[in-house]
This record gives sequence, C-alpha cells and structure tokens, in this order.
Amino acid sequence: MGRGKVVLKRIENTINRQVTFAKRRNGLLKKAYELCILCDAEVALIIFSNRGKIYEFCSSSSMAKTIEKYQRCSYGAMEGSQNSKQTQQSSYEEYVRLKTKVEVLQQYQRNLLGEDLGHFSTKELEQLENQVDESLKQIRSTKTQFMLDQLSELRRKEQIMLETNEALRSKLSEGAPSLSSWEVEPCNVPYSRQPPQSEGFFVPLECNSTLQMGCNPVALNEMNVAASAQTGNGLFPGWML
Repeated sequence: MGRGKVVLKRIENTINRQVTFAKRRNGLLKKAYELCILCDAEVALIIFSNRGKIYEFCSSSSMAKTIEKYQRCSYGAMEGSQNSKQTQQSSYEEYVRLKTKVEVLQQYQRNLLGEDLGHFSTKELEQLENQVDESLKQIRSTKTQFMLDQLSELRRKEQIMLETNEALRSKLSEGAPSLSSWEVEPCNVPYSRQPPQSEGFFVPLECNSTLQMGCNPVALNEMNVAASAQTGNGLFPGWML
C-alpha cells in the first residue's frame, strides 16, 4: 500500500515536528553534498532550527566567500536593473520635454506667420507685432552691415588695383627709351631727285646712240625741242594733243 500525500502544514506535535526536522535536514544536507559532487557546483546551505540552532554546509573552503559572491551577483544585478530603469525613465522624461518644446516652437512659428491667431487677445497681438518689428529691425541692421562690409572690401580691392596700376605705369615710364632714340637716321640709299615743276612736266629720255632698236635720234631731237617750247609757254606740245 503506497504512501499518501503529505499535507504541507505546520506539525502541531512537538516530538513529531522535531523528528521530521531532523530527517528532512539530513536529507537536504545529503542532497546538497550530492549536487556539488556530481555537478561540480558551488553549494552553500544554511539552516536555522526553531530554537535558533544553526546547521550549514558549504562546498567551498569558506562560507563567507560564497556569501560575498552571492551578494555581488544578486545586488549587482539588482543595482544594474535599477540603474537601467532610472536611465529609461530619465530618457522618456527628456523625450517628453523636448517634444513639448518643439510643439511650442512650431506654434510660435505659425503665429509669427500670421496663422492660428484667433484665440489671441488684443494685448497678445500687440506683443506679437512688437516682436515682429524688432525682428525686422535686426534683420535690416544685419543686412546693412553686410552690404557695408562688402562695399569696404570692394574699395580696398579697388585701391590695391590702383596702386598696382600706378606701379606698373612708373616701371613702364622708367624703362621707356628717350625721344632721340626714336629719331630716324637718314638712309644712305641714293635716289633720283624729281625735277621741280618749273623744269617741265616730262624729263627727256636719254638713249644710247649706239643702239638702233627702239631708238630714233631724229624723234628724240624733236621731243627735246617740244619740251623746251612747253617749258617756255607752259603748254603741251602739239604732238601730245
């Protein structure tokens, strides 16, 4: 006949309770010893009786080292989890704060553009108008200052270019030759001088008397006589007409 199911409740009989405690304590210590031997596990077991008597088992050399190791593992993990939760909480709070700030700035931007002004009072509209005027003044001031800076920079570049041009002009004037070096010397090539107008329009041709082809002495004499006559009266000879 098998054993019945044991009801887990406090044993009222003192003697039976002491006997059960001793048996189960020895069995628990035996199981702890078997666990450390078979599985190469580090086991620490502490038992306190109802009278305050202590029973312990430790697979290592010192129970204190095992307890310290337990504290490092359990409390370290607990602190890590707490830190992680705190970090997540702070990150979420920062996200909510930034989101609210962005929404406020977007609403303010729409108000500056003239949108969503229905719920504004007269005083709030005047304040918004003053803010817009101040912003425009600052923008115009910045723009004017920027243009003045550009103008100063252009004037500085112009002055540099003028100084450079003047320096180049001075170098050119110093290196240019004098006017006497540009005077043209007379050429030694002989040339035949044209007869003056008073000597006649035509110069008599000279012909070698020894040549017979293309030269007629009688015609040459007639031409000389005609030229002399034209020189005297300023008219063309009759054979030219």
